[in-house]
Amino acid sequence: MNPAFNSWAAFFAMGGYAFYVWLAVAVTLLSLLGLWAHTRWQHQQLFADIQRREAREKRIRQANQSQLKQTQSASHPQEKQQ
Repeated sequence: MNPAFNSWAAFFAMGGYAFYVWLAVAVTLLSLLGLWAHTRWQHQQLFADIQRREAREKRIRQANQSQLKQTQSASHPQEKQQ
């Protein structure tokens, strides 16, 4: 088996096409990094949205329960005993 490049310098020179090869590598890696960062950001936004919705639903349930208790206590007043 023969190596494709005789030295590291030859590897980085890429047979005279180094500018195009390394530019393509850089664009590809930057695109993947951007995609990863955007996905992480969306993931965090999704979880924040879910937490906001759950907190809102919890507040609504608590308000409905307290309103129900007030309605029940107003319609059935308890008699005071000695």
